[in-house]
Amino acid sequence: MQDEAPLALVAIVRGDAWVMRAASRPVRLSAGDVVITRGPDAYTFADDPGTEPQIVVHPGNRCETPDGVDLSLAMGLGVRSWGNAADGPFMMLIGSYEPRSEISGRLLRALPPMLIAQDGDTALVRLLEREIAKDDPGQEAVLDRLLDLLLITTLRAWFARSDAPTWFQAMSHPTVGRALRLLHAEPARPWTVASLAAEVGLSRAALARLFTPLVGQTPMAYLAEWRLTLAADLLRDTESTVGAVAAKVGYGSAFALSTAFKRVRGVSPQEHRVLAGA
Repeated sequence: MQDEAPLALVAIVRGDAWVMRAASRPVRLSAGDVVITRGPDAYTFADDPGTEPQIVVHPGNRCETPDGVDLSLAMGLGVRSWGNAADGPFMMLIGSYEPRSEISGRLLRALPPMLIAQDGDTALVRLLEREIAKDDPGQEAVLDRLLDLLLITTLRAWFARSDAPTWFQAMSHPTVGRALRLLHAEPARPWTVASLAAEVGLSRAALARLFTPLVGQTPMAYLAEWRLTLAADLLRDTESTVGAVAAKVGYGSAFALSTAFKRVRGVSPQEHRVLAGA
């Protein structure tokens, strides 16, 4: 698999296989296991670690032999299904997340290159297996939500038993989590530490004392980063002017946003928009 997706999820439906990635040891997988891999580096599934790849999946689900012979039509098995036998001994479901969102960047950076969950949600995998072969109205939306649900439940379980970063734990804190949700919900509000502390029922000093160790930033530093993150996504995904984006994320003018954006990201909002669309 060298589709260069920023994030991919693979659920093993039946059979056993090995998954391999550069600089990682091969891991044996069985039915019910879930693999989350962080791109853009390639990864390989095989019946044995010593088996050479016979099929390469490129961006856009373009499938070829290693020497470039196209297999996309030759191995089609119907709606969203592909392989050499519909009832073969091994089946896996692969979902790739293509868009690059700035908001997801912090989570992606916290993940290992390859995450293996060997006690995945089997019922959810079975439901996804049934739904993926259907072509009913609204089916893409159904599959997107099921894939999202499997991803979220897998990540939750992994973070619960691993050394999750403190900022991830902060969301479940009774007051810091509420403060974060307020900043996320109303980034354009003219927040101060005092106004945020009042909303969550703490003094300024108490909020700072709880917030900074958990999140790794002061409340206002986090807000500034969040505003620029939202602005980066809006500039890429919408046709809004820089002034309109500035207003949505809490900057008083296009000039103020441009100055902060270039200072932190090294490019102007207009340059970011051009580069994101390249």
